[in-house]
Amino acid sequence: MLPDQTIDQARTLLSALETRGETLATAESCTGGWVAEVVTATAGSSGWFDCGFITYSNEAKQSLLGVSDQVLHRSGAVSEATVAAMVGGALARCQANVALATSGIAGPGGGSESKPVGMVCFAWGLRGAAPDTETRHFAGDREAVRRQAVIHALQGLLARHDGDASS
Repeated sequence: MLPDQTIDQARTLLSALETRGETLATAESCTGGWVAEVVTATAGSSGWFDCGFITYSNEAKQSLLGVSDQVLHRSGAVSEATVAAMVGGALARCQANVALATSGIAGPGGGSESKPVGMVCFAWGLRGAAPDTETRHFAGDREAVRRQAVIHALQGLLARHDGDASS
């Protein structure tokens, strides 16, 4: 369960997207569709949410989103290069004009010194523009890391969207 504040953020995002006639797609790995679940829990989301891709394996990232083997081999599944490619792939494969992507290491295992448990990479993009990427490190167990990632993904999209609206 996410805090009411996150649901409120989804409603605010809905309003912003509706006002601009935009639609959203998600491409998720470590969050496993949780971002899409939050946005579709918002009444009226059918007017602004196009689709969601859950691409947990590298093979799914490649076949469903077109992430290249070269990007995955060079940077790894948990990298800003991969989430940028996931956003690009989502936008290329659907009608949405706004997309976000997540990939990370929620734990309890799977981390390394260079990519510790709690590391999550994010990308947010608009059709026709280079995506904006960011890496964050979250504390807590698997659920806590995933929860924080969902919240950050929505906050990041809302912040970027609000910034676009004011330009």
